[in-house]
Amino acid sequence: MSAVPEKVLLVDDHADNLYALESALVPLGYPLARATDGDSALKELLRGSVAVAVLDVMMPRVSGLDVLRYVRHIEQTRDIPVVLITAMGRESNVADAALRLGAADLLLKPVDPWALRIKVKYLYETRRAQYELRTQLRSMRQHPGEELTSEPTVRTPHQRTGNSTRLPDGARGPL
Repeated sequence: MSAVPEKVLLVDDHADNLYALESALVPLGYPLARATDGDSALKELLRGSVAVAVLDVMMPRVSGLDVLRYVRHIEQTRDIPVVLITAMGRESNVADAALRLGAADLLLKPVDPWALRIKVKYLYETRRAQYELRTQLRSMRQHPGEELTSEPTVRTPHQRTGNSTRLPDGARGPL
């Protein structure tokens, strides 16, 4: 069984950018891990327990796009949501590549700390909920004759924080 996804991995080759990312995400209270290059990011992702990865696109040797490409081809890491950060602007082909590779989001520098915090919180809570559901499903498959003694324990991010928002009929969620 894979490790419980709990860390947010922050990857940038500039220490000041890593500090800014950390400062934006510390209020969420999630464990943070750092990497300063693509190789270190891949090693951290393969060690397990990463819930969300936030990657700078432009890094020497192994770019954020290279990391994302690799992550999507490995069973162990394929479901990890990856947020890419770029200073290249909207006119570059980075957005097309990010979409094609399955990035959860693409943010432009300078990154709005509130926007980053909201995106990471949503992706983190969703990833944890998916993990819990998979764990419950695996348990049910291993013990097919047993009935559930309680309702599933998975809650949406809104239920975890106590926020409740009713969408108008026919409206869809944030994605």
